[in-house]
Amino acid sequence: MSLHRPTSGYKPAVRLPKGAIDTQMHAYLPGYPAIEGGPPLPVGDLPTPEQYRRFMQWIGIDRVIVTQGNAHQFDNANLLACLRDFGDIAWGIAAVDRQTSEEELDALSAARVVGARVMDLPGGAAGLDKLQEIDAIAQSRGWMVAVQFDGSNILEHEEKLSAIRSRWVLDHHGKFFCGVTPDSPQVAAAKRLIDRGNCWFKFAGAYESSKTGGPDFADVAAVSQSLAAHAPERIVWGSNWPHNLARSQADYPDDAALTDTVLSWFSGEEARHLALVDNPEELFGLKAGGKL
Repeated sequence: MSLHRPTSGYKPAVRLPKGAIDTQMHAYLPGYPAIEGGPPLPVGDLPTPEQYRRFMQWIGIDRVIVTQGNAHQFDNANLLACLRDFGDIAWGIAAVDRQTSEEELDALSAARVVGARVMDLPGGAAGLDKLQEIDAIAQSRGWMVAVQFDGSNILEHEEKLSAIRSRWVLDHHGKFFCGVTPDSPQVAAAKRLIDRGNCWFKFAGAYESSKTGGPDFADVAAVSQSLAAHAPERIVWGSNWPHNLARSQADYPDDAALTDTVLSWFSGEEARHLALVDNPEELFGLKAGGKL
């Protein structure tokens, strides 16, 4: 299936701050096929680090967190290859569990992996049932944990999420598939988790859970603005490139417009600087150990 992913065009009207970090994207290199249990590789041309570097120049991104794609399950070889390709502008989020050897964990850390992924949706390698063991691994390595699930059910998971000891982020605008407002109990739960001091909230992939749809994603905007006002020091941003759920050109977002839309949900330049530079540096431990 053919799908063109633009990597240039008109610039976003909102200028990203120097040092901006994209905290949510995936990249792929040839020679790493999809693994049983996960989804297929993205449709169309393989979205490579080379393509993404052009995307960075277009949008104004300086640094990047590369997340292990579900297609590769617990095989982090493609992630490691992409991190080598990117060099010192990139860090990684790997898929690991208690079956991952200490030798592999050592290799991942040496390759600039700074986090582990929990993906409790179809195709994910490690669900919430593995949260405790993944948190323990992250604690032992000084990593963070990226957690993604259907936020409609956050109340039933709140106790388990409250027990996370590592720094962690609630992914993809919380993915409240049920549809929520700023006054919903699910959003109140997210605020309680953030208030514990080790939880961040990620703006990425608004189109994946919005009921009102684009271009404004008004329902996700209202919730995201409420959370940004509640804890500006706990928000991070990601492009969600290469938009893996897109299966046709009609599904593929206008990245410049999407960037402008989502970044308009911050109160101003200071809040954007926090979300794109300072907050991700703290969440991913880049000030402590990563080259800036």
